[in-house]
Amino acid sequence: MVKAAYSRDTTPGSSPRTRILVVGGGYVGMYTALRLQQKLKAELGHGEIEILVVTPEAYMTYQPFLPEAAAGAISPRHVVVPLRRVLNRCRILIGEVRAVDHAKRTATVATLATEEEGAGAVQVGYDELVIAPGSISRTLPVPGLATYGIGFKSVEEAIGLRNHVIEQMDIASSTREPGLRDAALTFVFVGGGFAGVEALGELEDMARYATRYYHNIKPEDLKWVLVEASGRILPEVGEEMGRYAIRELRARNIDVRLDTRLDSCENRVAVLSDGSRFPTRTVVWTAGVKPAPVLCATDLPLNERGRLKCTAELTVEGVEHAWSAGDAAAVPDVTAKEAGKECAPNAQHAVRQTKVLAENIVASLRGQPLKEYVHAYVGSVASLGLHRGVAHVYGRKLKGYPAWLMHRAYHLSRMPTFNRKARILAEWMLSGLFKREIVSLGSLEHPRAEFELAAGGVPSRPLERRHEDPPPRGRERRRGQAPGAAPEADPGEG
Repeated sequence: MVKAAYSRDTTPGSSPRTRILVVGGGYVGMYTALRLQQKLKAELGHGEIEILVVTPEAYMTYQPFLPEAAAGAISPRHVVVPLRRVLNRCRILIGEVRAVDHAKRTATVATLATEEEGAGAVQVGYDELVIAPGSISRTLPVPGLATYGIGFKSVEEAIGLRNHVIEQMDIASSTREPGLRDAALTFVFVGGGFAGVEALGELEDMARYATRYYHNIKPEDLKWVLVEASGRILPEVGEEMGRYAIRELRARNIDVRLDTRLDSCENRVAVLSDGSRFPTRTVVWTAGVKPAPVLCATDLPLNERGRLKCTAELTVEGVEHAWSAGDAAAVPDVTAKEAGKECAPNAQHAVRQTKVLAENIVASLRGQPLKEYVHAYVGSVASLGLHRGVAHVYGRKLKGYPAWLMHRAYHLSRMPTFNRKARILAEWMLSGLFKREIVSLGSLEHPRAEFELAAGGVPSRPLERRHEDPPPRGRERRRGQAPGAAPEADPGEG
């Protein structure tokens, strides 16, 4: 039944309809499908064309707002866009594309239903392929990273990191062991790009604000470390603004280590290439991204970095009926003076590529000529925390409050749907009237833990407690005691 639902069989008596398969529901996938359903409205209404979007999640995450969501400035649900609401003329299939055989025009898709049925993946046929699966974190074989590292690419990771930071402050406030306290209040971020610097800036702001509600934690007790393998941070905003960002961070007592790598984080100790050792319970990895692994499971041409070789028209090089853009695509930059230069895999290009991509697909279906993607890079903006930022746009350099304001205005304009724009703007306005929220909702990550305990089961334990902590004590052990047993003493704050 599942295979029949996604085969390309047609209704008796009707002509075959064209299926456009969009792999990925991120920024490129969502906006391409959105523009396609607008431009192909008549064909979709007549059943001549079908747009099928295959994505692991039923929403698109606007990643530039993840640092603010982690700091509590924006509600997490407002940085995601529900695909079924926006793409109301498309078919949304929640699943993961495992392989693509473009020669046969089929994609192998695993869905929640196929896992439950145990029947194996589904073969989905298509006529036109838009492959935009995005990227994943680029990791290195650092000992302990898989066990203790925290990523920062999804809204779940952003909220989990916020809960984790507040929980570490709770641990530091209640422990009597100086070593545990210092480790809990030490936060190591690896990677000096947009994700690492903005996440560090926002969370440092939040944690410093939160110290006013802890009687035994002061802002100077917090230790923040930024580790960058190159000699500069935020290269997109230029060398001068990058140096300003370093001065701004160091003025806030943030330890910025340039030309330094993370060699190990085993046993909750961050060991750096310069010989420094930081006992820490928080290692955030933001050291770049790499293309999604599904690209290696296709018969499409890839470059040396694992990205799809594309033309300036956003077609896959040497292949018909295959298109791509964004992080997964190596698109030539026709505005560059030097030959062979590619467009940077960032949001600025992805936003504009989707418009050209959708228009070229429509033109191809109608037998019209394609146009090239042409856009000269205009610069970048970055936030360093509340009311702080850097910008290098159209040759102009801004810093401090003006740059921070430009950062917010630019990304608000790029946030999909008026609904989300209005909600985010309202939250920003309210944040100017009320105090920050510093509540940790870590129990949301394990909502059944309380019931499992009540039912006599063994609850799953959060990641940050699973690998290094001793057997459960205090409240967890008391729940398992027989009625009338004397509870164990629990140390108070201090």
